[in-house]
Amino acid sequence: MLKNSLFIFLAFSVCLLTGCGSKQFATTPIDDFIKKMDKEKNFTIILYDMDVEGSWSKDYKHKYKIITETKVNDSTFKPEEKTTDWMPVDENFFEMHANDMGMEIAAKTDGKVTKQTAPPGYSNYVGNKQYGNWQTNSSGGSFWAFYGQYAFMSNMMGLMGGRVSRTGYSNYNSTYRGVRPYYGTSTAKYGTFSAANKAANPSFAKKMSSNSSFKSKVQSSASRSTTAKNTRSGSRYSSGSSRGRSSGGGGK
Repeated sequence: MLKNSLFIFLAFSVCLLTGCGSKQFATTPIDDFIKKMDKEKNFTIILYDMDVEGSWSKDYKHKYKIITETKVNDSTFKPEEKTTDWMPVDENFFEMHANDMGMEIAAKTDGKVTKQTAPPGYSNYVGNKQYGNWQTNSSGGSFWAFYGQYAFMSNMMGLMGGRVSRTGYSNYNSTYRGVRPYYGTSTAKYGTFSAANKAANPSFAKKMSSNSSFKSKVQSSASRSTTAKNTRSGSRYSSGSSRGRSSGGGGK
């Protein structure tokens, strides 16, 4: 009897020390992707879709769009995209990114990894003179435009919903990059409930409008996520930041 009690006490103590049964240190698909792409100099991981199944015991799922670069010659790289199958995630990770549909949730820039939420393409392509430049419109505002051979990247990044302003990008680059999530400005919003995400993933928008239970879960998760992010400066999933580009753009 004493021996059994001692065993139970020791097992309980180990659980307290190691987080037995806890999801706190669960590996996420993002962690796995980063390990598999260790040799890549640049990549972007976008949260492309999310879903919840089940009534009592719920299953949480993500799809990701992964953008890597294929070397064409010594100075030219061609971005290529791949959308994953549905992948299981735990409730904590789902809730953490409930606001982040259509956005980067991880990227590698010049060999440095960040897992900080940002609008799609902001880590590697917007502001990068290799892929485009800043142009001035008739009202004097400046916006980002990809070069003709890279015009497909607006669709790839899900940026068809609106132009990227130089002012907004400068704000992101100087204040938010690698520090905290950035969801755009009042005229160019990003994330789960934005017009940009609705244009980039119509099937998700349809699911939100037709499935009230799913919509309620996403909205409640997003609300909790926003509260949590507003009460801390960083995320336990964050692992540093990548080197910032100037708002005027710069090559790699």
